[in-house]
Amino acid sequence: MKTDFKFSNLLGTVYCQGNLLFSPDGTHLYSPVGNRVSVFNLVENKSYTLPFAHRKNIDRIGLTPRGNLLLSIDEDGHAILTNVLRRISIYHFSFRSKVTALAFSPSGRHFAVGLGRRTEVWQVPSTPDANTEGELEFAPFVRHHSHMGHFDDVRYIEWSTDSRFFLTASKDLTTRIWSLDAEEGFQPTVLSGHKQAVVGAWFSEDQETIYTVSKDGAVFTWKYVKPKNRIEDDRMDEDDDEDADMRWRIVERHYFMQGSAHVRCASFHAASNLLVAGYSDGIFALYEMPDFNNIHKLSISQNDIDFVTINQSGEWLAFGASKLGQLLVWEWQSESYILKQQGHFDSMNSLVYSPDGQRIITTADDGKIKVWDIESGFCIVTFTEHTSGVTACEFAKKGNVLFTASLDGSIRAWDLIRYRNFRTFTAPTRLSFSCMSVDPSGEVVAAGSLDSFDIHIWSVQTGQVLDQLAGHEGPVSALAFAPSGDSLVSGSWDRTARIWSIFSRTQTSEPLQLQADILDIAVRPDSQQLAVSTLDGQLTFWTMSDAEQVAGLDGRRDASGGRKISDRRTAANVSGTKSFNTIRYSTDGSCILAGGNSKYICLYSVTTMVMLKKFTVSVNLSLSGTQEFLNSKLLTEAGPAGELDSQGEESDRENRRDARLPGSKRGGDPSARKKQAEVRVTSVGFSPAGTAFCAASTEGLLIYSLDQTVQFDPFDLNMEITPTSTLAVLDQEKDYLKALVMAFRLNEAGLIKRVFQAVPHTEIPLVVGDLPTVYVSRLLRFVAAQTEESPHIEFCLLWIKALVDKHGAWLGANRGKMDVELRVVSRAVSKMKDEIRRLADENVYMVDYLLSQADKGQQKSVTLDKVIANGNESVSLDMQDVVSDDGSEGSDGWIGLDD
Repeated sequence: MKTDFKFSNLLGTVYCQGNLLFSPDGTHLYSPVGNRVSVFNLVENKSYTLPFAHRKNIDRIGLTPRGNLLLSIDEDGHAILTNVLRRISIYHFSFRSKVTALAFSPSGRHFAVGLGRRTEVWQVPSTPDANTEGELEFAPFVRHHSHMGHFDDVRYIEWSTDSRFFLTASKDLTTRIWSLDAEEGFQPTVLSGHKQAVVGAWFSEDQETIYTVSKDGAVFTWKYVKPKNRIEDDRMDEDDDEDADMRWRIVERHYFMQGSAHVRCASFHAASNLLVAGYSDGIFALYEMPDFNNIHKLSISQNDIDFVTINQSGEWLAFGASKLGQLLVWEWQSESYILKQQGHFDSMNSLVYSPDGQRIITTADDGKIKVWDIESGFCIVTFTEHTSGVTACEFAKKGNVLFTASLDGSIRAWDLIRYRNFRTFTAPTRLSFSCMSVDPSGEVVAAGSLDSFDIHIWSVQTGQVLDQLAGHEGPVSALAFAPSGDSLVSGSWDRTARIWSIFSRTQTSEPLQLQADILDIAVRPDSQQLAVSTLDGQLTFWTMSDAEQVAGLDGRRDASGGRKISDRRTAANVSGTKSFNTIRYSTDGSCILAGGNSKYICLYSVTTMVMLKKFTVSVNLSLSGTQEFLNSKLLTEAGPAGELDSQGEESDRENRRDARLPGSKRGGDPSARKKQAEVRVTSVGFSPAGTAFCAASTEGLLIYSLDQTVQFDPFDLNMEITPTSTLAVLDQEKDYLKALVMAFRLNEAGLIKRVFQAVPHTEIPLVVGDLPTVYVSRLLRFVAAQTEESPHIEFCLLWIKALVDKHGAWLGANRGKMDVELRVVSRAVSKMKDEIRRLADENVYMVDYLLSQADKGQQKSVTLDKVIANGNESVSLDMQDVVSDDGSEGSDGWIGLDD
């Protein structure tokens, strides 16, 4: 089994904190997710996560006007410059303090950052005028100049369209105007008048007007004018200097008037004069400036809207709400959602792959069940019927039926075709179910609880309790049916595991004695071996037939890692992280994957009992338990600095409020209970194909996959591939496969079509069978296009049939990646079928007529054969003796037969 799994995507979380960015063309949305950046393709409905990771949560991101460079800055001011097109981080830099605002100039040559009260302008280390995208000057950041003047943090920066000036909005109730370079007659200007912190300031399209919005809902319109009394005096005194006493002044005042709610964020689109504001009660409002006409107002969240932005065309609005992890893209003209995603706002408990490997189901303490599409990275459906935390989920081996167990005392069965709950199972007494397993046939479901020591078994067809298995002397913590379906394995805190023969008459159980409480169990896919994880960090392996221990390994040293901020001991001596809470066998049964309350996921070989690889879940220092050694300067007399409650010292009144319930341990926002969340892995799972595995962690759903791309293609390095050489291979050597691959390498449509049509129909299966896998998708798309355009219907169908026959297994395994190509083929075949049916319907009588003429011709030919057989050596028919089908004589019928 291959073990070179690499991080490929992050699901389950769509937005954490910071600002959102649209790409210059408005088709992609960049969202900071913890210490990573996720990119959402709003046109193709896909998402991916950039491969780099910060050491702290990301606070600000910025994108150049060309869209080729992304600058992301974390909470400590450490920045990473990334080439977006190639997804490669190209430069690391530290601003040495917390960055509160970031904006690139429209020219792409400079960017401004707010470092507390200070504003700095830096040169971008790139070549904006280069013809090739991504061409860079690998030079360090060069600071252009620095500005001081604000008395509190700079919260927003906005550039003018000509990149000569920029605005800075601050919490000190003022907005300041700065110039990039020294301008004749210009002096930095202060715009004061707001009564609360300014959340945004923008230039109008003609740069003659400035709009500022403050936290209390005030919108001020500024213009460069004289005072009103001065204007009246100038009418009488024409000799006065025109520029005397000209200043930026407030010409209009407007107010949002949202009751007790305050403005959290705002954005302005200069081209269409649209102003959008997000409030603390989850409502946003859209206004048309300068008249302040309200276009519409809508509630999109139950909590604060943290950030809002508008794409370049002014059609889409993007909102981020960090408390519930919501990300929304709204098209205001049609009043419809382009994107509406929300992750779990509480810790995930379990996950499972769908049988086809295209979806992942996650459950969490928030009572929600989410179905994630692996290819697109989006949540496609959310079930909210459970009223408490969902602890376990499992698929029936046949069909699209999902079973979930919850602390609300119910087991629910879900139909993932119609997306509905069609069966609910409950116990005679109210129990909180902590584990569950489903029989491979899907007829029986079993569940265990921490309240009762019995195992309850239900019939899926009737929903009735079939039996209660008694024998454990402690809470049941894990259940698993053998894939063969003949036995059930249970693990308990009484330090025993039991193998139950629930389908036999005796229903006997075989107890397996262990040395510590059982955390999780897993049965190998061949039903021959059982793996048990215990609280002392041991992994033991038992035979299912004889219930004998065959192997064991000590995972304490492998599992331990990372020191929490409250730990008094080092990471190597802390007992809480030295065990595996979740274990799963690989698809082929050769490896076992284990994770727990640490930052590591371990992959072990079952045969040699050797750790093959260790995966680091997160390097985010914003999470507790990711660093091996604590910094002594963060330890105070009152305890670790990270655990000290500084909420009462916040400057804003709403931040000083403590909305926590006394004694609450779970539910709601995790940040309301702890200063730092702890890194841990609650569940792992292998994909059915064995090419990927996923882990439910504190940061979200991490997917690790194998790199299946072809590492070496011999045609890639051949410099002699030209259209002439391709035609020579086709016409002279008759090597159709080589000619086809060379044509694909040149990527010329005319050449590909010529080679494609030159392949004999008898050679199609051989050519397709030896075609490298990397070209299958391109050939499939090309054949589908030819099917719609070309008159050679049967020829194209032979290509499609050969592709499905020879590469059907590969197409099935990569159905998610080949979805577009397969849809194009399906559409082409359906279109061809419809055209043939319509043609046949229109010409049914003509076809009958032609068939009848063929029958008459056969009869006449039989008569001639008889004459010849009678011994006439010479037969000659005159053209005039032939009677046409309509009864007239003529020469348009039979052709004369001469000796």
